[in-house]
Amino acid sequence: MAAEDKEIILLKVSGHDKIGVTAGLTAVLATYDANILDIGQADIHDTLSLGILFEIAAGSSSAPVLKDLLFKAYELEIKVKFIPISIEDYETWVKSQSKQRYIINILGETLAASQLSAVTQILSDQNLNIDSIIRLTGRTSVVEKEEYPRSCIQLSVTGEIVNKITMTASFMEISRTLNVDISFQEDNIYRRNRRLVCFDMDSTLIQTEVIDELAELNGVGDQVRAITESAMNGEIDFNESFKKRMALLEGLSEEVLQNVAINLPITQGAHRLMKALKYYGYKTAILSGGFTYFGEYLQKELGIDYVHANQLEIKDGKLTGKYLGDIVDGQKKAELLKAIAEKEGIHINQTIAVGDGANDLPMLNLAGLGIAFHAKPKVKESASTSISSLGLDGVLYLLGYHDRYIDMM
Repeated sequence: MAAEDKEIILLKVSGHDKIGVTAGLTAVLATYDANILDIGQADIHDTLSLGILFEIAAGSSSAPVLKDLLFKAYELEIKVKFIPISIEDYETWVKSQSKQRYIINILGETLAASQLSAVTQILSDQNLNIDSIIRLTGRTSVVEKEEYPRSCIQLSVTGEIVNKITMTASFMEISRTLNVDISFQEDNIYRRNRRLVCFDMDSTLIQTEVIDELAELNGVGDQVRAITESAMNGEIDFNESFKKRMALLEGLSEEVLQNVAINLPITQGAHRLMKALKYYGYKTAILSGGFTYFGEYLQKELGIDYVHANQLEIKDGKLTGKYLGDIVDGQKKAELLKAIAEKEGIHINQTIAVGDGANDLPMLNLAGLGIAFHAKPKVKESASTSISSLGLDGVLYLLGYHDRYIDMM
């Protein structure tokens, strides 16, 4: 059938959602040998919004199908509207499929209109069009208070960005002032096929810096905490700070380590995240500037595949203030991420790295997706995305998982 013999019509449907609406309408279209060019549906609070773009022979043959669709809509107690689409407009729309696509996640304990308004205005300023919006978190009660409130919506957008630097800076400002996390990713094959997630340990998988705890138990807490803070903020070299802190642990009893390990404060959402990653076939790793003693404890607790950290030297039941092997610093973390990916046959763009400190930046920047988790300001500015409003399971929303797929496990 030549183009001039075709007629393209957009059928817009609204009303109370019920079983059989799509089946009834498409049965009518099938009677007239209509071709479905596009279809989309959304359901908000049992209110249906359905669009069907279909092609049918032009002329008198199109009138009966519209009449029968109206009758079917009356039977189903829904409203329908018909919009004719020109061949030229349709072809222009088809060609727009080649535009760059992006995924934006907006995360927070709750999502306010002010947050969504600010984000979508930036998208408009950058000439990006929103193709779809979906909610990834479950519906929340307005009566009962949730123990762990969390909200996430995902926007699919297309277009050519006017100024990415300006857009990123604007997102960061909104994140800071409106207490919301905004993740911006290219919608490519790698985003849909992440396979390896590497985590920093201290202040990421656990809500403490173990070396600070050990120092406190050895009576040198203030000295070590000051060095740790400077290292995490990138003010002094990590290797230098590590050696200084290790020396201050000399004489600490080995018996202390076990008590610290069994009382590690595991970060909110970590168990939920690891359970989901394991269920869906991801490989996981701890890449830490901390210690293997505690990393291996977490490995058993959370079911993690790889652990790479620093090994304490212990003699006669006491820490010597020295370490064994190479220091796992920022550069070493990046090298280990790459090595694990190669061992597992995973492309580097299929990897994710999660961390909070300056020594995590090399692996955050190397990974396909680097996530600054409740991170220091310098790290948030340098990483591709960040999570500061939710627990570790917020990572799952950046992978596109809906709560229903997380909680079904």
